[in-house]
Amino acid sequence: MIQRKTQNPEYWGDEFTITPNDLQYLSTLLIEDELPRSAEELGRALVLQRIQEEEALVQRALSKGSLYQPKCTFQMGEQVVFPALDYRVGQVIGLRPGHNPEYGDFQVIQVQFETGRNREFASDFSADHPLNADVQTSISEGQALKPSEELEAEYSPQVGQLLAKRLESEPDFVRLAGEWFRRDLLVEVNTGHLNLAEAVLDMQGGGPLPTQELLGDLELPEEITPQLRTFSLNYALQEDERFDEVGPAGEVLWFLRSMEPESVQSIPLHLRYTPLDYDPALLTSEMISLEQELDDEWSDLAPPDQVSEPVTIVLTYPHWKSGTLPLSSRLSGVFPTGRTQRIRFTLVDGETKTQIPAWVVREGRYVYGLGEWYRSNDTPVGAYLELKRGEKPGTVIIQRSSQRPRREWIRIALPIDGRLTFEMRKQLIPCKYDELMIVAGEDSQAIEQVWMRTKRERLSLKQLISEIFPELAKLSPQGTVHAATLYSALNIAIRTPPGPMLVELVSSGTYSPVGDNYWVLRLGGV
Repeated sequence: MIQRKTQNPEYWGDEFTITPNDLQYLSTLLIEDELPRSAEELGRALVLQRIQEEEALVQRALSKGSLYQPKCTFQMGEQVVFPALDYRVGQVIGLRPGHNPEYGDFQVIQVQFETGRNREFASDFSADHPLNADVQTSISEGQALKPSEELEAEYSPQVGQLLAKRLESEPDFVRLAGEWFRRDLLVEVNTGHLNLAEAVLDMQGGGPLPTQELLGDLELPEEITPQLRTFSLNYALQEDERFDEVGPAGEVLWFLRSMEPESVQSIPLHLRYTPLDYDPALLTSEMISLEQELDDEWSDLAPPDQVSEPVTIVLTYPHWKSGTLPLSSRLSGVFPTGRTQRIRFTLVDGETKTQIPAWVVREGRYVYGLGEWYRSNDTPVGAYLELKRGEKPGTVIIQRSSQRPRREWIRIALPIDGRLTFEMRKQLIPCKYDELMIVAGEDSQAIEQVWMRTKRERLSLKQLISEIFPELAKLSPQGTVHAATLYSALNIAIRTPPGPMLVELVSSGTYSPVGDNYWVLRLGGV
């Protein structure tokens, strides 16, 4: 049977490699239509090309001689095609009788190939053999082969992945927004064009603007396809440090880097986490459940399989201070994703419908843009916030869990010489909150000194726990401190996820668990 290699899954697996001829073919394809293409689109084209090349090879070979099947009889000087040997053609240069006790008499032909190598094959062999099956030899004659469209759909994704890796090492190809093109075929975008693009963005407050709105002022050659003009400008902007691509997945938007908020260009001070060494194996199942509930962005948590919206989180001090939200395991699916480290999108106040310009900063694991919203809504540390994706792409709806403002007994941070102390006082609270994590401060400058002292004196997590735990314990008649409360308070002084804190409580020998994630000082403790 004539079995095309392209019909074999193994051919598209470990056997498949990208050759220089493949790259030349793809270059020609890009030149002909002047359309940048994704790796998967190029992969589809390459799959079809390989199928067509093989079919052409089969037809050329079959036109040169007789198809080899063991049951056939061949003559001296006859040209024979061997499908099992990649359709090599050889000439019969010898005949001799053969015999096998199991199969009886047959003929043996000696064949010389174009390489000069001679091999022998059975002929006039009537016993059962796979190569003796009667088959059609051409797709046009009805051979039972998978259609090329089916092979394209089945193998183009894996070919596209392999192709993307290869193209990354090819200096002649460039990629932008998931599409590839030849570098030497890009439209020239000069310094004047880029300066004009900068001026347009500057007049728009830095951006964001799609590439199409910048193209209208640049007057790139009209004879070039719009897709190639867009790709060429995108590439030129990407290579210029003045411009930042900030679009969510599926959208290219540009912003002037110099006009991005400072807290987008660099991680805010109170969000900077220096990873702490600790042994997660010391965490009990109860502690792990608490860590998952707190959902700190620096906890090593796998994203849940499903997250129902709206997602409710508790606002912590570092994010309240920085005007940010955590890009945590549960929240990461709510916010837009993209190719770059910074993504510009819009937050919408669920109550007033006010639109808030915001940024996803993937490297720092936070979302920036809520400072004024926190202040104008008197949102305290410990407030419940609800977030869900908006109906319009690139928007996220945020709102507090509202209630009528009322006076509540809550923790008040009262720093003394850079050390945290606490009291319970009544405060007017305008929203629902987590009783374990709420904390307010009456002197923002004094609270800031707590953070500065930690940095100045290089206080360790252990030292800060030993200072803060007794102060929180004084607020409880039983002297108990919930781990969530300690986590909330500690983050006024140092940025830490709950994991290192919980391990420190377990391993220090100073604190004892009393159930439900409550802890007390051991007798003789600090």
